[in-house]
Amino acid sequence: MKTKWKTLRTLALSAIACVLIPASAAGEEGSGAALSLQQVIDMAIEANINLKSSKEGTNAALATKKQSRSSFFPTLSANYQYTRHDDHSVAKSVFTDLNEYNFSASFTQPLFTGFALTNQYKMAGYSLDIAQANEQFVRQNVILEARSAYFTVLKADKLLKVSEETEKQIEAQKDVANNFYEVGMSPLNDLLQAQVELANATQNVILAKNDLQNAESDLNILLRRSINTPVVLVDILDFSPFQDNLEYCLQTAEENRVEIKMANIEIAMAEKNRKLAQKDYYPTVNLTGSYYRIGEEWNVEDSDLWDIRAIASWDFWEWGRTTYGVREKNSRLSQAALKKSKTLDDVSAEVKRAYLRTRAAEEFITTVETAIEQAEENFRINQERYKEQVATATDVLIAQTLLSRTMTNYYSALYEYKIAKASLYRAMGQEVME
Repeated sequence: MKTKWKTLRTLALSAIACVLIPASAAGEEGSGAALSLQQVIDMAIEANINLKSSKEGTNAALATKKQSRSSFFPTLSANYQYTRHDDHSVAKSVFTDLNEYNFSASFTQPLFTGFALTNQYKMAGYSLDIAQANEQFVRQNVILEARSAYFTVLKADKLLKVSEETEKQIEAQKDVANNFYEVGMSPLNDLLQAQVELANATQNVILAKNDLQNAESDLNILLRRSINTPVVLVDILDFSPFQDNLEYCLQTAEENRVEIKMANIEIAMAEKNRKLAQKDYYPTVNLTGSYYRIGEEWNVEDSDLWDIRAIASWDFWEWGRTTYGVREKNSRLSQAALKKSKTLDDVSAEVKRAYLRTRAAEEFITTVETAIEQAEENFRINQERYKEQVATATDVLIAQTLLSRTMTNYYSALYEYKIAKASLYRAMGQEVME
């Protein structure tokens, strides 16, 4: 029953908005097709330079991983050489020909590198994971920026309409006060007061127009369009309370936040770096093979030789260089673990701030919804009483101010709630498009 009442109340408020605000940016004739929130998000994702750069970072990390994998396979090389000896050298040696051609081919296959190749390949994989996580991080920020800019434009548009409607109502009150003054039914003070309030209302309209133009410019910049491109958006007036509690939000953030995933990857990378530093504790073993052909003619057909070797090498004493290197990597590992703890604390604080901001805006909407009808009725009554000369012009202007302030508070709270909820979803690591 309570949910049904909230739905009816939301529909009633939407009807009130249609009366008080005749047209919004989404419905202006001739201004072009209105963009939905999903369209704005898609356009922002497509246009964002940082996101494009992060995608290139992912491509680079993928290429590095494939490059690292090639280290497991044998390396092949070939060499062709021609040597021309002088006559004096040939005369002194019975083995030296005037022309000497030499062709050689060789291969090197790593057999054991102290686990260095394996750890390097895994490190390249972690670097790819970091790049992909960073791409997701940038994408989520772009979505939040798009949603915030979208609702900021809608809020600025609504506040402009409220200011314009207030200006019209005060101007009508000024005309009534002027007519009453001319026939001697009200003092000059009523007319002067209405004129002053009209000037203030006009100033508020000017400021509201500037706020709307600035909000539209910010959205155009985000979409990488011309800064003066007309902005036409589909309005979103519905209000649905946030259902989940703080504990759920904190748990979801711990599971989904990209920063936490990146911190875990950095710990794994630090562990692999430590193992990589330990490679010099072990010998390295390589299998090599060579093939030679030597001759007096270019096709080197005189003789051919080949050999295969297994070579083990071990630098067993480096004055503690390897030990100190391992100690350094141990400290880096501890540093990565501490960084993760700090990240968890920061994420928890961010989630709680966004949650409290969302709840506050939600409660504000619920409170001000009731006040709208009361403010409208109060303004109507004072208008009628003034026409009957039972109330003063001050009563009417105060009632108008209360109505204007209430409508301003309502739309500010409504769109602030939508922006706050977008920030909460971002803090939870979710790409919710509502």
